[in-house]
Amino acid sequence: MTTNHPYDAMFSGVIGQNYDMLKLICPLSVEMSRLVGEAVREYSQQHMGLLSVVELGSGTGITTLAILSARDTINILSIDSEPTMQNQAKQNLQAWVEQGCLQFSGDDALTALQSLPSGSIDVIASAYTLHNFEHGYRKRVIGEIFRALKSGGQFINGDRYGLDDISQHTLTVQNEIAGYFKVLVKLGRLDLLEHWIIHLFNDESENHLMRETASLNELARAGFSAVQLRHRKEVNALVTASKY
Repeated sequence: MTTNHPYDAMFSGVIGQNYDMLKLICPLSVEMSRLVGEAVREYSQQHMGLLSVVELGSGTGITTLAILSARDTINILSIDSEPTMQNQAKQNLQAWVEQGCLQFSGDDALTALQSLPSGSIDVIASAYTLHNFEHGYRKRVIGEIFRALKSGGQFINGDRYGLDDISQHTLTVQNEIAGYFKVLVKLGRLDLLEHWIIHLFNDESENHLMRETASLNELARAGFSAVQLRHRKEVNALVTASKY
């Protein structure tokens, strides 16, 4: 990790090239993307006109598509500094690009957010991106999310939120790893298994792990109100926070 690349660059390699395999080894990731889209839909029901959305971490476009499906009158800026991932999203979502309702940025999250005018965005949404950031970088990103949102805007994040009960969290992660072995050994993808296990060590490291209570408190300290953790599924959860 460097200043210019503040999160795990392994997405440029085997994991990024085979990211769609995640839905096999972690089916809940697809559900989290759906829940992010559903949360955007719920928010949009209370707001008329064109909805401005910034997505942090486009990946292959799974969450982007869920957000696009939430509303007809929507404009999304999808941010991902990893070309291996973003190029897949561009290919998968070309129809929406051509319609003019989807744009892409190749900047890192902090740089892209800093370029946005204050109070200019209705929703900033993400799935499985913030947990890749080191704590210091993530804190700065959260501050910029709050600044860029309009009054009444909302931050929506489907991500890995560690359980406060460390023993229960460890058991849950052990079961998650067992699932990786079950799927990838059967498929003969030991190369991908190796990379995902290494990546999981990164996720679980103390300088990355987003423990539930600490993470919600961090959003509150940044100025957010109505901070809620919903739909917990093992180590995965949907968090929403509003700017008033």
